[in-house]
Amino acid sequence: MTGHLSERTRWAIVMAFAIAMAWVEAASVFYIRALVDRIEPYQADPLPMNGALGNVELWREAATLVMIATLGVLAGRTWRRRAGYAALAFGAWDIFYYVFLRLISGWPRTLLDWDILFLLPLPWWGPVLAPVSIASLMIVWGTLVTQWQDRIPATRFTRASWGVSGAGILLALGVFMADSIRALPGGLDTVRQVLPTAFNWPVFGAALLLMATPLAHTGWRSLSSRREVSGSRRFDTALSRYE
Repeated sequence: MTGHLSERTRWAIVMAFAIAMAWVEAASVFYIRALVDRIEPYQADPLPMNGALGNVELWREAATLVMIATLGVLAGRTWRRRAGYAALAFGAWDIFYYVFLRLISGWPRTLLDWDILFLLPLPWWGPVLAPVSIASLMIVWGTLVTQWQDRIPATRFTRASWGVSGAGILLALGVFMADSIRALPGGLDTVRQVLPTAFNWPVFGAALLLMATPLAHTGWRSLSSRREVSGSRRFDTALSRYE
């Protein structure tokens, strides 16, 4: 993207790209699920994609991540804004993917419907509400970082907050892949047949709170910076009256 574009324009372009990408993703998944007769993934033999189709799907997921990362690099002018735009794109893509899939196929019927969220390195399972919650955090954080970065001074707590968030990400991944990990000793064929029966909401809730640490920190620093600027302006205004 050219350097003369404002951050608001960049935000709008990234959102437009992510939403369009979500439609392509939803259409592709619809084609695949219709082909294997699995519009609703939570049923017996949920992953009947052996051979070429399975490999193509794995590479498609990897390519999607590359596209999102590339979009972030092109949109941002600093490493922090690049991460912000990538997070914004990922979050919008994920949420609108479910919106469009519902429009195309009628599924998911509710936010509590089970879905196979990802296949790398093992199948991730969870209710639709879980990835949508994470995606919402990513959109809010990405917007805050890309639109108000200059007003948010860095602190020593910044790296620590990302460490806490990383722990939350690992914890959430453990929740998503728990059933696949337990089935792993039986081989990949057993893993593909897994149908989880319960989602660990308490642990996922804790993971979500940990992941929200950078967002909370960024928001707090933004508010503090605004208060400092506002206080400085009031002081300058009061001082000018006596000059």
